[in-house]
Amino acid sequence: MSVIDDLKLRQATADDVAAIVQLLVDDPLGAKRENPGDPAYDAAFAEIDKDPNNELWVIDGPDRRILGVLQLTFIPGITHTAGTRAMIEGVRVADELTGQGVGTWFFKQMIERAREKGARLVQLTSDKTRKDAIRFYENLGFTASHEGFKLKFE
Repeated sequence: MSVIDDLKLRQATADDVAAIVQLLVDDPLGAKRENPGDPAYDAAFAEIDKDPNNELWVIDGPDRRILGVLQLTFIPGITHTAGTRAMIEGVRVADELTGQGVGTWFFKQMIERAREKGARLVQLTSDKTRKDAIRFYENLGFTASHEGFKLKFE
């Protein structure tokens, strides 16, 4: 029996926000940028939850503990013959599940979700320091076809 057999994929609820933030903090980059207890997370969840183009997905473990999260955003576009893009952001899977196929299972489910919603492509960004994540995405068939840029407002 695979560890995946004990996992459940579902859309997040407001009750999940604190656990999601804790999962994000339990990561070298997240530890530097997240702030558990900040009410901004609840406000952000409310915005995501009411937007039909945004979905926040979590992986529940057998004990109902959240072991993974990602945000799937659908972006209607004028390019690609007016095709919708699916954007994956905020990916985190608990370290204890590394190397057990959970990330692959999670992404395959989200890629299928994007197809179901009519997306023509799925895109994502990854911090350049996350070499293992980049290799993981490439193994799933993603290609580093574009150079990404960000402009942060402090």
